[in-house]
Amino acid sequence: MKVAVVNKVGQNLDIEERGTPEPGANEVVLRQDLTGICYRDILTRDGFFPRLHTPIVPGHEVSGIIEKVGSGVEYFQVGDRVTSLIYVPCGHCYNCVSGNENLCTNKKTLGENIDGAYSKYVRLNQRSLVKVPKEVTSELAAISACVTGMLVNALKRVGGITEGSRVVITGAGGGVGTHAIQIAKAFGAEVTAVTSSQWKVDSLYKLGADHVISSEGEFNKKVKEIWADGANISLENTGDATFNEAFRSLGFGGKMVVVGNLKPSSPPLQLGVLILKGNTISGNISSTRKDIMDALEMSAKKKIKAVVSEEISIDQINEAYERIKEKKNVGRVFIKF
Repeated sequence: MKVAVVNKVGQNLDIEERGTPEPGANEVVLRQDLTGICYRDILTRDGFFPRLHTPIVPGHEVSGIIEKVGSGVEYFQVGDRVTSLIYVPCGHCYNCVSGNENLCTNKKTLGENIDGAYSKYVRLNQRSLVKVPKEVTSELAAISACVTGMLVNALKRVGGITEGSRVVITGAGGGVGTHAIQIAKAFGAEVTAVTSSQWKVDSLYKLGADHVISSEGEFNKKVKEIWADGANISLENTGDATFNEAFRSLGFGGKMVVVGNLKPSSPPLQLGVLILKGNTISGNISSTRKDIMDALEMSAKKKIKAVVSEEISIDQINEAYERIKEKKNVGRVFIKF
């Protein structure tokens, strides 16, 4: 099978031929139809994750049918349709036993220090698996951990979204933002989508955004024109380019949830505003099994649709990375096997 590999940090991925993997103890091998490309994959290739081990197969947006089962696997069998957390939790640290396995202190991450999803057959530990309902499409199953499940975590568990919440979403035209609009609307929120790409505006309205504004300049003023009291939640999906304006868009007691950072840097922070307005800034990493199950339930009920920008072959991965970096896509790019 063809596999995309990071052999050297900062260089294009290599396409290699490898045999189908065999499961070890507590492992399964699943067959994928497709896998999603996350901007984190690009940042990983470029060396922004210190735990990266090379050579490594990148990718973490996994779903498929179990083809082989290793010894010790108890809850899954050949033929099961599953997705996976983007990491393998240890199962015994404080965060794991308290239901916050996304914060596991001993986790191993797909595409970072264990081989990931850029291949038709993927070997996974049973501790990372979640069963997928038959009503869920392959695309939504693949992004249920990194995108939709992560957004459930960010908006519900961290952000505290409720019916009528006023939510600002930056980077709204990308693979995360397009699904964030839908999930926020499913929770009953009013959404202002922020984008730097004016050609994406119509698409964002069609996805359910109530308002769409440009990220140019002091866009917090545009938010305050829409909502005099500001936003309850700012979902920050871009990083330094929009961080300060997304923060200033918050009203009193508002929460900023940071889920993306396209160009790792240290943005400014107005501590006086943070204190006087009683705001909260939280980072959000990935999802728990519960988040994935909630996202899959929403997907099965057709509250979310996958926003597919394009499907590529694995041989086209490096060109796809460049298009994603240049913001030429609306939604997610998938590798089709």
